[in-house]
Amino acid sequence: MAPEVNLAQLRALVAVADTGGFGAAADELGISQSAVSHAVAALERVLGAPVLLRGTPARPTPLGEQVLPHARTAVASAAAVRAVATRHSGGLTGTVRLAAPTTVCQTLLPGLLRDWKAAHPQVTVRVFEGEDAELATWLAAGTVDAAVLVDAGPPPPGAVALGADSMHALLRRDHPLAGQRSIHVAELEDDDFLLSEGGCERHIRESYRRAGTRFTPRHRIRDLNTLIGMVHAGVGVSVMPALALTMVPADCVLVPIRPAVHRTLTLTGPAGRPWSPAVTGLLAAVRAGAGAGVGAGA
Repeated sequence: MAPEVNLAQLRALVAVADTGGFGAAADELGISQSAVSHAVAALERVLGAPVLLRGTPARPTPLGEQVLPHARTAVASAAAVRAVATRHSGGLTGTVRLAAPTTVCQTLLPGLLRDWKAAHPQVTVRVFEGEDAELATWLAAGTVDAAVLVDAGPPPPGAVALGADSMHALLRRDHPLAGQRSIHVAELEDDDFLLSEGGCERHIRESYRRAGTRFTPRHRIRDLNTLIGMVHAGVGVSVMPALALTMVPADCVLVPIRPAVHRTLTLTGPAGRPWSPAVTGLLAAVRAGAGAGVGAGA
C-alpha cells in the first residue's frame, strides 16, 4: 500500500510556513527540529515534489502554496475535535491564533488576554499584530483562528462588537491648536503631515475628502511608535485613532477632527468555516463581560 499523508506531516508544514524556519517550527510544536525536518521530508516523498524552499526564511513552493490551505483545514479540524472532546469532559483547551491591529494590541488586548487567562487558563492565545487590510486575509486563509477586524461589514453570528473608534489629530502640547475642543482638518495644512500606513489612511483621506481639503502628507511612516516619536520630536502632526491615547506621551495630545470619521472594531472567527470551541469560548467570555473595559477610547 502506498504511503499516505498524515496529520503530523501537515502540522509540520503549517508550522514551518507560519514561523519561517524549522527551528522555530520545532519550538512551536514542542518537538525536535529533526522531527520537523523528517515530517516535511516524508510529506514531500508522498507528494513526489518539494513543498518548502529551504532558506531564511523557509517559504512554500508553488505546490506547497496549493497544499497549505488544505493542511491548515486539516490541522484546525483535528484541533477542534480535540477541543470538543475536552469541552465534553468539562474543560476548554487549545491554542487560538488571534490577529489584531497595532492600536488594539497596545491597548485593548492586554486586558482581554488577562481576562481570558482567568476565565480559561487552559487556552493559549498567540497574538499576531498586523495592518487593518491584512487581518481579514489572514482569517480567511486560516493563518489565524480569530481576528479584530476594522470596518468588516455585517459580522458572522457569534462575533463581538468592540465599539467605534474615532479619528483624532496628534499634536505636541505646545502646538497652537492643542487646546481646541476639535480641529478642522483644513487647520492642519500649515504643518508637515505624518501619515501612518498601518491601516487608517482611508479614514484620514475620507475626512479630508468630505472637507474638500487637499491632502498632502509629507512623510509616510509604517510603525505607529515611530510616528508618535516624530510628532513628539516636533517633526510634524498626524491623525490616528483615539484608541491610541495610552500610547501618546504626556507632552502630546489627541484632539477630535472635523469632519468626524470613525472605524468599527469587531472580534470574530472566520466567516467561511466552523469556529473552534476555544474561539467560541473566548468570544463568549467577552460577551459575558470578562473583557471589561472593551470599547475604551471609542
